[in-house]
Amino acid sequence: MLSGPLLADWLPVSASALLFLVVAAGVAGWVDAVVGGGGLIQLPALVIGVPKDVTTPFILGTNKLSSFFGTLSASWVYLRRVRVHLTLLIPLVVGAFAGSAVGAALSRYVPREVLTPVVLVAVIAVGIYTLLRPKMGLHHEPRHSERRAIVWRSAVIGVGVGFYDGILGPGTGSFFVILLVGVLGFGFLQASVNAKIANLTTNLAALAVYGVHGEILLVLGLLMACANITGGFIGARMATRGGNGFVRVVFLVVLGLLVVKLAWDTAATFLPA
Repeated sequence: MLSGPLLADWLPVSASALLFLVVAAGVAGWVDAVVGGGGLIQLPALVIGVPKDVTTPFILGTNKLSSFFGTLSASWVYLRRVRVHLTLLIPLVVGAFAGSAVGAALSRYVPREVLTPVVLVAVIAVGIYTLLRPKMGLHHEPRHSERRAIVWRSAVIGVGVGFYDGILGPGTGSFFVILLVGVLGFGFLQASVNAKIANLTTNLAALAVYGVHGEILLVLGLLMACANITGGFIGARMATRGGNGFVRVVFLVVLGLLVVKLAWDTAATFLPA
């Protein structure tokens, strides 16, 4: 279905693959804006859509380029409609940037096949925990009022999730959301707003690395970015209108997709090549 002559040397995909990738980027932007996890859609689409001789760094770099602009679009919508607290946001963002840098630096030394099953168990536990607490995150009820308590908890969340993003990656936005809801008592919508901005930071850090090495399919990434921006804009507006209940439902769906993806990756390590 996606086979055919390549459009150009600077756009190394067929026309059908380009359409497929643009649609996937739009859907990913929507999912990412609501609760995070758009990479679960966009990254596999890139693996399917680009020629086999395109190396992994180019796929990852192109994915980050598209995701960055989509996240930027969603963040802009959220910041106009939902109030954020700098006491939480600054340590979260700084911690996420630092954690992502350390995770990326260590990723070459830690086998993915060791980490993936551990993350799979954690995601299943998070899903069960969320299902068993149907009222969790439906109301914005911060648990801490002291500045110090908020700062250090936000920083720890940022470092931990940022490290995960650097060393493995899938579902980063969802981990930000559930920790802000579970640890700090945020509503799903307010948590998603802060998660978007923190995720924007980790995307920018990764994008800078890929850009310095020239590992981005620039034209394809920009075309996908246009779709991702559109999806992100629509998703953020729907989330602000739908509120915490809507975001919670999407969060559980994304967790389900993440479980399937990680389970497949885990099973693949035990299957013969």
